[in-house]
Formats: sequence, structure tokens, C-alpha cells
Amino acid sequence: MATSRIRLSVVTRQKVADSIALSAVPWAGRLDEPNFLARIYDLSRMPSTDSRYSNAFDDIYQHQVRNDDYGRGWIFTDARFNLLHAGDDEFLKFLAEMLHPIVRPDEAEVAKLLTEFNSMLQVDGFALYAKDWISGHAVYGWRRVDAFHGSSPDLRLEERPLTDPIVLHEHLNRIRNGLATDPAASISSCKSLLESLFKIVLDQSSVEYPRSDDVPQLYRKVAEHLSLSAESVPASARGSEASQKMLRTLVTTVGTVAELRNELGIDHGRSDRSAALARHARLALNATVTVAEFVLDTWQDRIDSGRLEGPA
Repeated sequence: MATSRIRLSVVTRQKVADSIALSAVPWAGRLDEPNFLARIYDLSRMPSTDSRYSNAFDDIYQHQVRNDDYGRGWIFTDARFNLLHAGDDEFLKFLAEMLHPIVRPDEAEVAKLLTEFNSMLQVDGFALYAKDWISGHAVYGWRRVDAFHGSSPDLRLEERPLTDPIVLHEHLNRIRNGLATDPAASISSCKSLLESLFKIVLDQSSVEYPRSDDVPQLYRKVAEHLSLSAESVPASARGSEASQKMLRTLVTTVGTVAELRNELGIDHGRSDRSAALARHARLALNATVTVAEFVLDTWQDRIDSGRLEGPA
């Protein structure tokens, strides 16, 4: 198998390997180990470490199916596979294959492993995600998550001046769950998150607004309340021109997220299938988190500095 660039550290790989070796869940799932590995490697062309056999398949079958004498974590120390030092793609392919519905049909078991793997992989900027479906079961792939806000953006909601952040958590969960499998729904949830956030800021600040206001209108009221308009930047301030341009761009970004939801989202009883792809959903996510982070950070700063009152 061709190697890929190595970004996954040996430390992370060893943590994953240890968790698998110590787990009561077999890494081959309902398959035996040679047949699991044959889904990734051509074992018939790989050497045997037992002189009685001519290839790796027969070797592994003898020692792990008939005798079970290699030990649970042998796959990570076997030089033929070299998983602790192989390319990232090869290591991640092994983990993704562990979650394949043919290997592991129990969705609760898959969900538990997925959470454990991603908690360890994220430190090196990787995540496993549902890239496809077979008969209602997810098929997993992998991707880098440090080049954008990731599939599980962290807005640190529990640290914010929010009386009840649950609705924002719900939107974030919908975005995360739909990025690969339902990008149209994820895009709609991006717009909904911004709408909910703006209403929360205004409600908790006792700022009145018509309930018919759309997202751009709500943002304008939030921007006025938090002094986020370009006009609020003193002309004498260093970088004032660039700051003013960035603040005007935020207005455009909010409007564009709303437009993207109208064109590719799911909330208007479409007569045709949405053309939304995962990359469109990630674009919406990036824009949404950028705006949300800035609004939350500014709101927190205004409260901490005494310029605004915090929630009652």
C-alpha cells in the first residue's frame, strides 16, 4: 500500500493501539482477523513469519483463528503492517474499516468507538466521519479538521454569558451530524444557529425587535447594541480602515449564510433536490462560526468591561 504523509504522531497512534488492545471489543468485529485484514491488504502476497506457510493469510489464520496465540494487540507491532509508522492513510484506513457495517453492524458499538477514536485523533487534526451509507449504515472515511472549524466546532458556550445555551448546542449537533450525510440540513442549521444567537443576545439584553425580523435585520440590531458597526471604529485608531472593512464584511457574511440556506437548505418545501455538497456545508459552517465567535467574544468583552450588563 502506498504511504502518505505522516502527521499522526506515534504518541497518538500508540494511544489508539493501547485502547484497542485493552478493549473487550475485537478489532476485526464479526470477521476473523485474516479476513478483516484482507479487506485492506493483499495478504496472499505478504510474507509469512511461520515457515510452514507461504503467505500472511495462512500464517495469521493459523495463529489467530486456530490457536489465538499472537495476543490482542499484535497487529500494531507486526513489522509487515508497521501501523505505528505507516502513512496516515493506512493507519486511518484500519480504524475506518473497524467501523464498516460489514465488520461491525452494531451501531451503538460503532458510535462508542467513533467517539473514542476521534477524541484521540483530534489532537493531530484528524477525524473519522460518515462519508457514505450502505443500507442505512454509515461508511466512514477520514479528513483533516484543522484547516477549518471542524465537524464539531467549539464555541465554548458554557463560558459565555448565556442563561441557557441548549438551543445553540442543538444547532451545533445538527450541523455536525449533517456535514457529510445531509449538507442541506447542515446549511439550514447554520442559519438557524445565527438567528438563535442574535435573538438570545437581544433578549438577554432587553433589546426589543419585531419577531418578523430576518437574520440580517437581527444582526444589524445586535451590531448596533454591541457597537460592531464600521462607524464605531474611530478614524484615528490604528488599522481603522481595515477594521471597518472587516466589520462591513461581517454584515455581508451574515446575509450570504441566509441566502445560501434559501438556495441550498431544506426549509422551504423544495420541489427539487438540493444541490448542496459537503464542501458547501463546511463553507457555511466556517462563516457561521466566524460570525458567532466574534459576536460572543465581543458580547463577553462588553459585559466584562462594564459597558453592558450581563444576564440576570
